[in-house]
Amino acid sequence: MTDRPEGTVNPAVRNDAVMEFLLTRRSRPAKTLKAPAPDRAALRPILTAAARVPDHGKLEPWRFIVLERAALDRLAAMAATHADRIGLAADSAAKGIAQFSESPLAVAVVHVPRPTDKVPEVEQTLSAGAACLALLNAALASGWGASWLTGWPAHDADFAARALGLRPGEWIAGFVHIGTEGAVPPERPRPDLDAITTWME
Repeated sequence: MTDRPEGTVNPAVRNDAVMEFLLTRRSRPAKTLKAPAPDRAALRPILTAAARVPDHGKLEPWRFIVLERAALDRLAAMAATHADRIGLAADSAAKGIAQFSESPLAVAVVHVPRPTDKVPEVEQTLSAGAACLALLNAALASGWGASWLTGWPAHDADFAARALGLRPGEWIAGFVHIGTEGAVPPERPRPDLDAITTWME
């Protein structure tokens, strides 16, 4: 036992470096990411961190698909064909194609709903979103540039199923693009904390 008053910070577990990272972290624009990207050995601890998120019931309602260069080229071609087939506007089509053609590496975070009466699906969805953010932050903390995107390739169920082999009920929570960052983007305005926070006594 210690004499530390209840409710005070425990200096033994405080991590100022992590807090500083969280207070200053920011995504890097996907279009600025270049090769090289992390290899499999470098990506493994990043994925391990991404899987260490709140997960009520230990359901693991997410999985990862790592898209390396050859896979990204195939998906870019499939995206072009699909966009043409459904008559997508040229600018929207180009953005979706570029997600794959210009990315040095991407990880698709797939939401995998698990049938259970104990954990509502919305909690499983939130866990998948947490996995996306944990993956993004782990990549940034490891010294890579990273960006979490969705866009029509994530939201078009037919494309996602064809391109990524998703099973019924699965969907893309996000594509996390990872690579070597170019120029660090300028800081952008952040939320007004007082405007979004209510203190209840």
